[in-house]
Amino acid sequence: MKPVNRVSPFTRLAKATAHWSGRPSAFLVALGITVLWLLTGPLFGFSNTWQLVINTGTTIVTFLMVFLIQNTQNRDSEAVQIKLDELIRAIGNAQNALLDLEELEEKDLDRIRAGYVDLAKLARQHIAESEQASTAVNDSGQS
Repeated sequence: MKPVNRVSPFTRLAKATAHWSGRPSAFLVALGITVLWLLTGPLFGFSNTWQLVINTGTTIVTFLMVFLIQNTQNRDSEAVQIKLDELIRAIGNAQNALLDLEELEEKDLDRIRAGYVDLAKLARQHIAESEQASTAVNDSGQS
């Protein structure tokens, strides 16, 4: 299966924006704008219009960023799911029924998780018993 290399303009924009907005320089730009806005407060008499400028600006940026970040997050999540599915598929004794868990209802996921929680408890119990047996053997050998 060959990956498709065509990337839509929106995907390129979303990736670039998410990449840029996560950098320290983006934070510094936002901080600089906020400080500049604060410094202009006395010039505009801390008016309602002055406050509306920052409120409108931050609302617009937040509104647009939600969609771009969600798009990036969805793609990343899907890629991780595909990679995990491939690992499950490639392991000989893995349960292939686990390949598409993200498609199940929450109650089904809870039931499956409970089974794995039980397996983990049994494994920890086995380790504790092994450690106790090992300690008992070491203690009897040191007497």
